[in-house]
Amino acid sequence: MKVLITGTTQGIGKAIAELFLNNNHTVFGIDRLGASVSHQNYTHFVCDIRNTAQLPDLRDIDILINNAGTQNEEDIDINLKALIEVTEKYGVQSNIKSILNIGSASGHTGAEFPMYAASKGGVLAYTKNVAMRVAPFGATCNSLDPGGVLTPLNDCVINDKALWAEIMNETPLKRWATTQEIAEWAYFLTVTNKFCTGQNILVDGGESVNFNFVWKE
Repeated sequence: MKVLITGTTQGIGKAIAELFLNNNHTVFGIDRLGASVSHQNYTHFVCDIRNTAQLPDLRDIDILINNAGTQNEEDIDINLKALIEVTEKYGVQSNIKSILNIGSASGHTGAEFPMYAASKGGVLAYTKNVAMRVAPFGATCNSLDPGGVLTPLNDCVINDKALWAEIMNETPLKRWATTQEIAEWAYFLTVTNKFCTGQNILVDGGESVNFNFVWKE
């Protein structure tokens, strides 16, 4: 299938792209940074998703995964408004099989920076809106909402022993997810799943049970 993934240069997006490529899908990546994935079935576009004029002309996408996001950098414009533009351009069309939005546990709990939590809360609501509009095509739309994930963007707390101990105290499973684990969830929700739709799937190791947000000042 033809899979479009935003934010593929590092972290969760890169892991998702690699998993789809390993399963013989054709993958298109969009990121404002250069490619870090190398594969004969991978095409990379350097583009800021906020600039709709830069978005590549790609047709008949089967699976759309909105992964690109930021924290404390025009969060609502990038995490929500640009995600909407990308979805309306590539996702709401008759060939689509599945759309997945990478949300956040913060969209459920509000326990993070105000603009970030608001942007991810908007993603959860928009997911349900899109699910209703792509259902006539037999397609699904869900959000995958991770808690803590081991990515370079989180190094400031991962490498702080005191903060990390406090975070682990708030996480019942006493660990954070790997990017590969989140990629496996993304693959399941878009390829294996054919019936679950309009849902916000929280994958956080039980973190939201406590919902006490810990971060570096």
